[in-house]
Amino acid sequence: MGEGYWGEHIQGVKRRILMLKAIISGCNGKMGQVLTALIENDPEITVSAGFDTNANSKCSFPVYSKHKSCKEEADVIIDFSNAEGIEFLLEYAVSKKIPLVIATTGLSNTQLQRINKAAQYTPIFQSGNMSVGINLVMKLVEEAARVLHETFDIEIIEKHHNQKVDAPSGTALMLAESAKSVLSDKSEYVYNRTNVRKKRDKNEIGIHSLRGGTIVGEHSVVFAGNDEIIEINHTALSRNIFGLGAIRAAKFIVQQKPGLYNMKNLIK
Repeated sequence: MGEGYWGEHIQGVKRRILMLKAIISGCNGKMGQVLTALIENDPEITVSAGFDTNANSKCSFPVYSKHKSCKEEADVIIDFSNAEGIEFLLEYAVSKKIPLVIATTGLSNTQLQRINKAAQYTPIFQSGNMSVGINLVMKLVEEAARVLHETFDIEIIEKHHNQKVDAPSGTALMLAESAKSVLSDKSEYVYNRTNVRKKRDKNEIGIHSLRGGTIVGEHSVVFAGNDEIIEINHTALSRNIFGLGAIRAAKFIVQQKPGLYNMKNLIK
């Protein structure tokens, strides 16, 4: 999988850019269905196949419960599935030399390390949130933390629907990392204050999760100082923003050489 292969691959993709072939991993899930509908209205990309633990569906394309059973060709894989299956997906993408967009959240440190290793062999785009807007918010949080951290406390509140299984959200962690990137190494995340009765430590970044109803996604970063509060908020009104971001990432990653990419690379 040297420079020669990827040079030819990228040139081939550029020739076919008017109609990319995508595999949707998690195609029968809520985001998979949203992504399918969005792709149907995009003249530059089509779905050649899908992966899902439930292979029974009414999709207009073949759906496989096992990656190795897939015979269709693809230029890119877009993953909105479950963290439990990421190892099998990485193995498939590397073996087939297919660029991969990972939008699945709740990944462990071990899984993130495996993604980083797989990116040595095929281009991988990974983000805890595919919204371009939330990635702009991350920059705002970073700048606010740089200016305010000496005299302000930082707390993050995230809200999602009652079907979301991971907490805190990947986006909340991304926002926390944005703040922490400009703070001292002593900064620590605190998820639960019920077990330890003590005053808030100056180095804490509190992260709180709310689950209920059909909330698509709300994130607030609160900077609380003496006699003033500053909040940076982002509200997702539909899942379409994540699907559109993933499609944009797919069109970007197929033109890259092996490596690990994220929204910062795409926006640049």
